[in-house]
Amino acid sequence: MRIDAHQHFWTLARGDYGWLTDKLAPIYRDFSPSDLQPLLARHGIERTILVQAAPTVAETEFLLGIGAATPFVAGVVGWADFESADAPQVVARLAGNPLLVGLRPMIHDIADDRWMLRDGLAKAFEAMIAHGLVFDALVRPQHLRPLAELLARYPRLAVVVDHGAKPFIRERRLEPWREEIAAIAAHPLAACKLSGLVTEAGANWTALDLRPYVDHLIEAFGPSRLIWGSDWPVVDLGGGYDRWIEATATLLAPLKARDRDAILGGNAQRVYLGKRGRR
Repeated sequence: MRIDAHQHFWTLARGDYGWLTDKLAPIYRDFSPSDLQPLLARHGIERTILVQAAPTVAETEFLLGIGAATPFVAGVVGWADFESADAPQVVARLAGNPLLVGLRPMIHDIADDRWMLRDGLAKAFEAMIAHGLVFDALVRPQHLRPLAELLARYPRLAVVVDHGAKPFIRERRLEPWREEIAAIAAHPLAACKLSGLVTEAGANWTALDLRPYVDHLIEAFGPSRLIWGSDWPVVDLGGGYDRWIEATATLLAPLKARDRDAILGGNAQRVYLGKRGRR
């Protein structure tokens, strides 16, 4: 089964997408399941993981409602206020919905690079572990050292690093990202999404521009802990769904078929859907 493990829907009128402005014209409109369905059908993708795009519980509930009405949505990665005194109760309530598979604080928008290590967040992380939720780490390279500390602090926390931690592709720079993402990969419950790279690559990117970063992620995490996603519709800022699919085929071509299958669906099934018995 092929799974797109990172896609979004949004309705602008909801008003809680602070990052989404008219400066991002190609994606500054509503996106719904009917917009994504033709792309999935064209590429034989059967299921998706729907990921939050606003830092509100209201948006998470909105996405869970969409997921319940959309057969191809297999799971939802939502949001909760980790700093709130009632965070454990909110996490428990959200986890009661069988579609919720993970939570994602929008760390790359938080000024404090070490925010995730604040003592006040401990109960939220403990609640995630208790309810079998995945921590989607929306991070940039400067967050990788704190993330390594977090993994040491919570060895039972399942973590998926979004977008390869957004390496410096435009600058064609590998370090210190290369060393620090490898340190994350040393954690046995850490996986990484092969997604979001094209929007870090600048205009006129080619698969050759992406290859050093993708090859390193394959080497560090191995084919069993890489998870493919489109980052749709954000991918439209970097060439679009079809172009990313084409680049993916080129970048994964050297792998054995079983390893490609794992990256393109099997790993998402195991990491997101297997533990909590999702559809």
